[in-house]
Amino acid sequence: MDSVEKGAATSVSNPRGRPSRGRPPKLQRNSRGGQGRGVEKPPHLAALILARGGSKGIPLKNIKHLAGVPLIGWVLRAALDSGVFQRLLLERARYVWVSTDHDEIENVAKQFGAQVHRRSSETSKDSSTSLDAIIEFLNFHNEVDIVGNIQATSPCLHPTDLQKVAEMIREEGYDSVFSVVRRHQFRWSEIQKGVREVTEPLNLNPAKRPRRQDWDGELYENGSFYFAKRHLIEMGYLQGGKMAYYEMRAEHSVDIDVDIDWPIAEQRVLRYGYFGKEKLKEIKLLVCNIDGCLTNGHIYVSGDQKEIISYDIKDAIGISLLKKSGIEVRLISERACSKQTLSSLKLDCKMEVNVPDKLAVVDEWRKEMGLCWKEVAYLGNEVSDEECLKKAGLSGVPADACSTAQKAVGYICKSNGGRGALREFAEHIFLLMEKVINSCQK
Repeated sequence: MDSVEKGAATSVSNPRGRPSRGRPPKLQRNSRGGQGRGVEKPPHLAALILARGGSKGIPLKNIKHLAGVPLIGWVLRAALDSGVFQRLLLERARYVWVSTDHDEIENVAKQFGAQVHRRSSETSKDSSTSLDAIIEFLNFHNEVDIVGNIQATSPCLHPTDLQKVAEMIREEGYDSVFSVVRRHQFRWSEIQKGVREVTEPLNLNPAKRPRRQDWDGELYENGSFYFAKRHLIEMGYLQGGKMAYYEMRAEHSVDIDVDIDWPIAEQRVLRYGYFGKEKLKEIKLLVCNIDGCLTNGHIYVSGDQKEIISYDIKDAIGISLLKKSGIEVRLISERACSKQTLSSLKLDCKMEVNVPDKLAVVDEWRKEMGLCWKEVAYLGNEVSDEECLKKAGLSGVPADACSTAQKAVGYICKSNGGRGALREFAEHIFLLMEKVINSCQK
């Protein structure tokens, strides 16, 4: 279980380097947010994810795909599903905002259901601080009482973390809450170059080195989120007043700014990330579109008018591995391609071609096998695959799929169609099924 620790402090450095001097004075609240003559309403809590287009390290890192999902998509999913970012408890509108200066980031944010604040050029510079961008956002949104600044680079964030922090602020009266993680790391003093000194231990006695289980460790900010009330932010602080920290589980504390090895970060997200409100189910059927997924979409015609297609042996191996794992694999195409040509591939899969309504066929297969949609995976790449992609429990597209198909899925492969996308999607299924098995064993 996540543990929530509360620690008030009298001084802390803020992003501009100025220490706060105790708790700032309380501001008078109007009837909209609290103290006043009108009916008291709960404070308006808004999530704000800062996602500038410029990046010195990885270009457009915030929307680069991590485990098949744009990096910012992981935190947006958690924030939206938490249900705490709204002005009134019964209000349908979700106040999850992305502050950006880039069109592509804006499109991804809206695709996930977030609202977008287009930040100015003044707050989009390399020298601009997070606080500058948050203050600019508040200047346009007088209705916001509390800002939950969530970092786009924390893909293992879960809704429960945000729900508990919101409770700390709304019900326990904290002015600011920030995330920390517990580390068991011994620290030593730094020796300046050219100076003859010896290093000194900072948090241990070398003669009595504690075992990990005998030492509580230390708390470090992990940068996942910073919640603060409006009056603190307007005074130039993200941390101050009556402060508390929220301790995140170590496995959920993944920061892409630190975890620069993208493949390692992907493995951690697949194991510990949040995949949505509905629990994953074991996949029993994978349906793959033939043209553009199994093949690269190219058709060659011989001199005697026979159709020739090509596929990647990696994809054939992927199909074999899926079948050995007990997952049925079936192929589908809206084109009247030659079954004789396809059978020559020796993939030993049931297939349907010349299909005008793919959803109807896949639904028939699903019912025939006695499956729910959550037990079906679908790999498609065209507009005609859109409905199947939306219905399936797991959905994926090759990297070169059309934009309509890409918007309908949960996983976008790094590989193109006919170039290993099916094998890659198979590996993704295996990793998620391992997650399902582990959750059942707990």
